[in-house]
Parts: sequence; structure tokens; C-alpha cells
Amino acid sequence: MFLLDTNVLIEAKNRYYGFDFVPGFWAWLNLANRNGIACSIDAVYDELRAGNDALADWATNNADFFRPLDQGTTHHFSEISAWADSQNFKPAALNSFSRDNADFLLIAYAREHQCTVVTHERSRPNAHGRVMIPDVCHAMNVNTTDPFKMLRQTGAIFDLCANTP
Repeated sequence: MFLLDTNVLIEAKNRYYGFDFVPGFWAWLNLANRNGIACSIDAVYDELRAGNDALADWATNNADFFRPLDQGTTHHFSEISAWADSQNFKPAALNSFSRDNADFLLIAYAREHQCTVVTHERSRPNAHGRVMIPDVCHAMNVNTTDPFKMLRQTGAIFDLCANTP
């Protein structure tokens, strides 16, 4: 299962899969969710809902796309925290990457449910000012990918033939 980070949905809405010109992407997300291919978590839902825009409306109308955390997910909190604490992150970076942070929760959920985290973030193992999702995932043996690779791996096709003049 692919587990989407907030930045994937925000970038899609703002840049390359706007609701007004690529509605097929959003329809595909719903289909992928129903088929057990893609989802996200409630913490991402909360971040999107704070936006008060079309993406917040989409999240509200597709609340089943977002999974609640479960007891199994919480078992990974201490190991993720211990790893982050053992690195050379600045205190502000560690404070930002906490149990209340969607990134932290996303990684814990992915680890528990053997999901691949989909994010635009790139590994920066020497960064000290921010804890990057791919670096934590690598340390926790959680796979990551970007949204374009996810779409290719799942065979997603947004066919415009029906709309050509």
C-alpha cells in the first residue's frame, strides 16, 4: 500500500494535477483507496483541513482516504524517537519532528502496515535543521517513493482521449 505525505497532495493541487484540469488524478486516488492501493492518515487529513481551500474540501469529502492510527502504530514511536535523538539534529528539528507531527506518525504507520511512503522529500542524511522523511524511513526499513513512480508502478493512466475535440 502507498501512504501519501501531505506534500504530495498539496503539490498535486497547486501544480500539476489541479482539480480543474486533471480531475482524473483525484478520481484515481479514490479508486486506488477503494482497491487498497493508496491512502493516508488522519494527521495528514488534519493538515489538509487546516488549509480551508479546495483540497480541504476534497479531504472532507473523501475522509475514508485517511486512516486512523492504531495500537500497532504506537509500538514504533519509541524506536523512531530514539533514532532521531541519536542523530545530530538541532533541538528545533527534533521538536518539530515529534509524535504530534504528521511525518512522524506517517512513518510509524508505514512501518506497522508495511506501506511505502510517497513524498516529495529527498534524503539529506547530513541535514541538521530538519528531519527528512526518507532518512527516517531508511533507518526504519520503510520504503519510500515519489508520486510519479507510484503512478507508474500502479499503472495509473489519465486518458484524455474522451475529451479531445
